[in-house]
Amino acid sequence: MSVTLFGLTGAALIGLGLFGFVLHRHLLRRLLAFNVIGSGIFLYFGAAGARGGLADPVPQALIITGIVVALAATALAVALILAHARESGQAHLPEDAP
Repeated sequence: MSVTLFGLTGAALIGLGLFGFVLHRHLLRRLLAFNVIGSGIFLYFGAAGARGGLADPVPQALIITGIVVALAATALAVALILAHARESGQAHLPEDAP
């Protein structure tokens, strides 16, 4: 597959994630949209690291490290959202309430 296709797909995921992040008020949906943005960034970065058919190992190592950090940050965010939902009884922030 073409590197350009991977770059365009990464850019589309970033745009879709930004749209979902702005559109939704529910915290878990915002977290999911933020993870879609991160996946798009990883895909775009991987496409930018592949030049001339050869993959550069430095972007690959950064992407793998970023995936591990994103997984840990997502687990922490889910725990904080659940604690907030238990405390307040809602999964929205007070300023986002309708």
